[in-house]
Amino acid sequence: MTHLKIVHGDATQEEVVALVVALAARTVPAAKEPPRHENWRDPAHRMRKYLPTGHGAWRSSGLPR
Repeated sequence: MTHLKIVHGDATQEEVVALVVALAARTVPAAKEPPRHENWRDPAHRMRKYLPTGHGAWRSSGLPR
């Protein structure tokens, strides 16, 4: 535990508390962003989206989208 010692001047209890709160708020690390989910690792990314139906469906099933 770190101690705070005032070496010059006359600070009130409220001023010391305000100083400690300000210093404590400054030293709190920022929240980390959640890791981004990459599509190449997603198993659903490799699954087929839908089956084509209707006129020319057999032809469009083999063509790239």
